[in-house]
Amino acid sequence: MAGSEDRGVRFRHRLEKRLAELLELRETSAGSRDVVALDQQSVGRLSRMDAMQAQQMALAGDRRRQAEISRIRRALKDIDEGDFGYCAACGGAISDGRLEADPTVHLCIACAASKTS
Repeated sequence: MAGSEDRGVRFRHRLEKRLAELLELRETSAGSRDVVALDQQSVGRLSRMDAMQAQQMALAGDRRRQAEISRIRRALKDIDEGDFGYCAACGGAISDGRLEADPTVHLCIACAASKTS
């Protein structure tokens, strides 16, 4: 699968750069996911509610980052194994345009459409 190796080389740097960004962001935002203290003497009720909402938003952001990290690692593994750029369902080539939009996709458009219908 020489074509997949060429595609992999094109996308490896982009994927590794994005992975490094996500891992750094995950580390720097760790404090915002900490448990909110319920000490009524130090913080008022509305401030606690705001803090809890901010914590939930941080947790949701972290879940999205973790999902993207997993997709990137899968794409890098596919590059290493020579499977990058091929549909995991039908084995056909994934279009360059689709990979340019999201190099972590693992299904061609036809297979992705059939999964959603």
